Amino acid sequence: MLTVRTSSPFGLLDRLEQQLQTAERVPAAEVRETAEAYEVVLELPGVDREAIDVKATERTLVVSAERRSGHDQAPADQGPLLSEFRYGTWSRSFRFPQAIDRDQLQARYRDGLLTVTAPKAQKVSSVTVRVEA
Repeated sequence: MLTVRTSSPFGLLDRLEQQLQTAERVPAAEVRETAEAYEVVLELPGVDREAIDVKATERTLVVSAERRSGHDQAPADQGPLLSEFRYGTWSRSFRFPQAIDRDQLQARYRDGLLTVTAPKAQKVSSVTVRVEA
């Protein structure tokens, strides 16, 4: 059990709000499956296309990106009075029940939505290893 000593219940709520503001958030995603492919759609508003990285292994898709603040180049006195925007890097992975064809992976970014189409592999390679004495 967590015991927190505070002078008022509002102090506890203030601390909780601060923790929520600094918590890492990943974008919302939607995963669809067709007979031929898996499709992953992620909400990435305000992210530059060049800041998005898509990688794949045999059954896993990894999407990472960085949302940069435009206030870095502005003088300190011209920054926002209040900003609730989230900046920084994040990474998210999706594991599929069937192998994917990494060579045919497609990614489109439009209107703040990243759509990655991962065709299902038609053949899955396996390796047989001879056990030596």
